[in-house]
Amino acid sequence: MTITVYGIPNCDTVKKARTWLADQQQDFVFHDFKKHGLTREIVAGWLKHLSRDVLVNRKGTTWRALSDERKASIVDDEAAITLMLENPSVIKRPVLDKSGTFSVGFSEAQYQQIFNS
Repeated sequence: MTITVYGIPNCDTVKKARTWLADQQQDFVFHDFKKHGLTREIVAGWLKHLSRDVLVNRKGTTWRALSDERKASIVDDEAAITLMLENPSVIKRPVLDKSGTFSVGFSEAQYQQIFNS
């Protein structure tokens, strides 16, 4: 089983997810997408399993700082990919890839369900 957690290290939700995984003795790779970057292939792969409405954090400060024009332009996956590559902070975090099964965000109940199934 391969587990990758995508996010940024100073995000509280990412910290909680990483701590939970470590406490459960789950081996995982942390991919800091500010430090290691993101590729079109990674983001497009997420969009095969998750909707852009789940991946794009429309409540965060990065989204709110975008112009109304820019926000309105996110009408398809291609526009969402471009936005996420330009502004990785707009991605809801963390993105968890557990052997090709994807989820976004963290709650203890959510991770218990993912890892106990």
